[in-house]
Parts: sequence; C-alpha cells; structure tokens
Amino acid sequence: MGHLGKQTITYKTPPVITCAYSSVGPKETQGPMGKYFDHHCKDELLGEDTWEKAEARLVQTTIQGLLDRAHKVPNDIQYIFAGDLQNQVIASTFGIKDFNIPFFGLFGACSTMGESMCLASMAVAGGMADLVMAGTSSHNCAAEKQFRYPLEYAGQRTETQTWTATASGFVLISRCGEGPQITAITPGKIVDLGMTDAFNMGAAMAPAAVDTILTHLEDTNQKPSDFDAIITGDLGNCGIDIAIDVAKRLGTDLSDVLMDCGKLMYDDERQKTNCGASGCGCSASIFTGYFYKELLNRNLKKILLVPTGALMSQGSTQQGNTIPGIAHAVCIEMK
Repeated sequence: MGHLGKQTITYKTPPVITCAYSSVGPKETQGPMGKYFDHHCKDELLGEDTWEKAEARLVQTTIQGLLDRAHKVPNDIQYIFAGDLQNQVIASTFGIKDFNIPFFGLFGACSTMGESMCLASMAVAGGMADLVMAGTSSHNCAAEKQFRYPLEYAGQRTETQTWTATASGFVLISRCGEGPQITAITPGKIVDLGMTDAFNMGAAMAPAAVDTILTHLEDTNQKPSDFDAIITGDLGNCGIDIAIDVAKRLGTDLSDVLMDCGKLMYDDERQKTNCGASGCGCSASIFTGYFYKELLNRNLKKILLVPTGALMSQGSTQQGNTIPGIAHAVCIEMK
C-alpha cells in the first residue's frame, strides 16, 4: 500500500470484491435498471409502520442477502462500514445491530458508498482485516421527510430536483479470492462553490466530482480513455452536464466516458422524476446490481466509481448555509 500524488492510495496487493448484493423499492424496480437488482421490495414500507424502520429493514435485507449469496455467517465478517442519510445514521444502526458485527458508522451523504469502500479496502490492504463489508442505503420517503417536505405536503417538485432512491447496496471486500480488485482509491476533499439551493443537489456536487476525478487522473498519470467508464454517484441530468462542462473548461474531456447512476436509475419522463435519482442507495445499488456484474462478466475491465455527496443537514440549509460537496473515487479492475 502506498501514497501516490496529492491524495491517492494504491494497493500492492489489491483487495478483492468477492460478492455484492442490491435491494430496491418498487419505483426503482419499474425503472430501466430494474431487472439488474437482486431483491425487489413490493412496497415502500417493507412491512414496517414508519419510513425510518423501513430503511433499516432494507439494510437488514441487503446484508442478509449478501451473506447468503457468499455462503457466509456474521461471525465471518470482521468489520462493517456503512452509513445513510437519516439523522445519526439510524437506518444503518438498526439494520445492522442484530448481526453482531463490529460497526463503523459513516456519514458522507450520497458519497457514503465510496467512503465505505475506501475505508474497508484500506483496512484489508493494511492487514487489519481479512473480510469486511461495506455499503449504504437511502429511502425516498424518509429522506424527503427529513430534508425537504413530508409527503403529505404534496409540494411541487422543481425541474432540478432529484428523486431520492429507495435502495441499498453492500459488498464483501476480502484479502484474497476471486472477483474485481480495488487497485487504487482517491478520497475526496470538500469543495464548496457557494451553492445554497437544496433542490439542486447535482450542481452542488458536480465540482467535487470533477475535482476528485481530475486528481485521480493526475495522481496516477492516466487519461479518461484508460477507463471503460467513470461513474459518478447521483449528479442527475443537470449535474452530469455541469461536470462535463467544468472538466472541459479545466482541460479534460470526460464526455465519452462519464456516466452517472442518477441518470441511469429512472425513466425521468415516464416516472416523472424530473432530474434523475439521488440518495446513498443510488450509486450503491447500481454498482452492486449492474456494474459489478458487468465486471464479473468481463464486459468491463476497468472503472472509476465516484459516489458524490452534498454535505448538508436540516439545520444548515434552513440557516442559509452553503452546501459543500464531496466525492470519493474507487478504481476497480477485473484482472
């Protein structure tokens, strides 16, 4: 394990993503990516009586699905790195507690899948663990209630507003085994260009995504065409256009290789989601449900996964504070 350039870490013995599992809600099931997800929930409540409990159940379902697929039991897992959008990451807390696995609770907003995979891979590559789990979740109804308006308010959605995905994705990261390898990571730094509109997350996160992508390329002396795909988290339709434009102004053309999970999740016109998807579970479920399988099937050989996050809270936006962005890059290769 070594440090490269400004902020990139490379692995001499790369950790392996040996298994992945995704769970989604009904709206995500009905979208163009629906067939790729592993578990499809029939309704948003998942048999619970609150949205918050439903997200915890979503986490529990995804973790159990991952354990079953990998033929593992909780005692096989040394640590779990996870977080979500709810206050004090309670969806992860209540979803994980009964598994009795040592838990690192994380908050990186919608970049949490990238953050969890970065930290999990560092733990494995650094010799501190042999098998760890990393993942995240989000729930449309819980997030809307917390950050915007309760569903009963029935407020009109803006054209730049994304739809928080009801989704979860978890991976197993191992010291050895078969599967795609995490060969390098570039943890992101906070980028704040003064955005204050909580209904335009893509614009708030796009500069951070570009900063991390360009830093990774510079640190590793690579160009965009060295990757089959560079995949951002949930910039949505507006944010991905901003990211491509900003990168081009800075001298790098990402237009041929940049993809966005927020743009892939829904059929915006048919499903009336305006600007695409957002939420921690967006990039987590699309990576574990689609891109991971494309790597396994060798349809893709090398990708840069860059989940993006808007580091805001209820209080910060209500007090008129800006919305800082962050993005973490994970280079994944099928050797």
